[in-house]
Amino acid sequence: MNKSYEWFENNVIYRVPTSFPGAGRRVYPGFMQHTGFVAMNPDRHLSNHYDYFKNLIKGDDASTEAHRKFYDEYNAVLDMDAHYYLETIRVVFQDFALVNGTWDVISEEGDLERVRPEDIKTTAHFTIEGELDDISGSGQTEAAHELCYNVPKSRQKHYEVKGAGHYGIFSGRRWREAVYPQVRDFILQFNEGPTVQNGGNKRSNAANTGAAKKNGRQRSIA
Repeated sequence: MNKSYEWFENNVIYRVPTSFPGAGRRVYPGFMQHTGFVAMNPDRHLSNHYDYFKNLIKGDDASTEAHRKFYDEYNAVLDMDAHYYLETIRVVFQDFALVNGTWDVISEEGDLERVRPEDIKTTAHFTIEGELDDISGSGQTEAAHELCYNVPKSRQKHYEVKGAGHYGIFSGRRWREAVYPQVRDFILQFNEGPTVQNGGNKRSNAANTGAAKKNGRQRSIA
């Protein structure tokens, strides 16, 4: 809110250089996103790398490998399409269009269509937040339940992950030990699709969907 839409467009959007695939495309470069991530918690990253150095000296192969694995993923940031990024800035963070009930999108028929969370009535609804998330503030995700107020309370759930930040919710030990079991059980609880016979064993739609994704036969969007 401290910067105008035009400021973002003029200061963080660049064209892909001619020597790279997608030359000329307007993007929010990955290296700028990465710089922003690191700048939010420089002391933590400095401490992590110092510990990594000490573990190298001690010969602690397990700890050093865990560090490498984490930062290999953390540092792998893609360029973001400029239109998508700028639209997100305007719709989500400046106009608050979803909250104010003023968000219009293009329908499959090419017409403007109002986004109406209150029309969601049967989909099970699960939101997750990290206790220490410094990007999506406390309560920001949970607020989706107030927007989807016609979903029965029995089909709604919110989970705050203790000790987790923005990145840690879906990566690393807390994802494996705390978040994933919750997501898995929630999907199983509300998976109401029919089962199919496969090799003499009944499998749910969720299981078959996972198999199809693994085999590259299905695409999903978020």
